[in-house]
This record gives sequence, C-alpha cells and structure tokens, in this order.
Amino acid sequence: MRLLRRLLGGGAPEELAGALAAGEHVVGSAPVDGGGLVAVTPLGLWVPAGEGFRRIGWHLVSKAVWRDAVLEVTEAEEVGSAGEAVLLADTAPVRFRLSRPGALPKQVQQRVDGSIRSRHREELPGGGAWFVVRKVPGQDGAVLQVRADPGVDTDLVAGIAADAAAKLAT
Repeated sequence: MRLLRRLLGGGAPEELAGALAAGEHVVGSAPVDGGGLVAVTPLGLWVPAGEGFRRIGWHLVSKAVWRDAVLEVTEAEEVGSAGEAVLLADTAPVRFRLSRPGALPKQVQQRVDGSIRSRHREELPGGGAWFVVRKVPGQDGAVLQVRADPGVDTDLVAGIAADAAAKLAT
C-alpha cells in the first residue's frame, strides 16, 4: 500500500515523515528530478533543503507557478511588523522540475489560494503595496500581511499597515 501511495504521488519517504509535526500528514507529493521531492501537507509545502527538507507555510508562499513541468515557488520572509500587521519581502523564486507531478501543482494552487481571505493593492509614491489577509496554517484567525514593491518608503507602508490592522481588529 505504501508503494502504491508513493507511485501515485501520495505518502512521504521515511526522512520526511520524521520531520512532520504531530498530526501533520502528506496530502500529495511528487519527485524532483535529480533527487528529493516536493510534498503538500495542511501546514505547508515541503521542499528539498540540503540533505533533508524544510516546510514553507502556506501563508508564506507568495506565488506558485506551474509551467513546462517546473513548479516555481516564490517565498515571502517576514521583515518587520507594524502593529498587528506583518511586513513581507519576497525571496528569489526557487524552481523544482517534477518528473511525475500528478495532482501536486493543483494541490499547491488550491492551498495557496485557500489561505487568502482578502487582498487589496494600494498605489503609493514610488510603487505600491499588496495588503493580504491570510489564514496561518495551524492557527485560529488570520493575519494582515503587507508586501511593498521595491523602492517604496517602508515607513509609509508600516504606517498604513498599522492603521489597516487596527481597523481589521475592531
């Protein structure tokens, strides 16, 4: 049964199973060309990292694109806070060529889209910023995330984010 699940894109190898949080389970997985795998769980996207794996929480996947057998993932990192809002910046996209993707690309897209409760783009001097309310996997409630374009005044964004978070809290 374990072999069948692995062949169909589900399950996880022993080394990933040991890294999962208590109660976390693999919804789907796909092998990466050259070794390793990418796996979907309710808490995030597991990707190869060094000799093991690391999880990217769904609330920190800024973008996931499936094209030409390659899953390209742009991860956000928390760079600050403004009141109850979290300020984010995108890291460089990482690409995974999947030899047998199965349903994994669709599962990734559903989980990323499912974490978003609302989003709004605000044009600001020097660019703009996305204000996104997202569900954090494994936690109650949602968090306001703000991702400014490069070159936008961070103090301005922080002030707007703090005001927006205060309004959401009431």
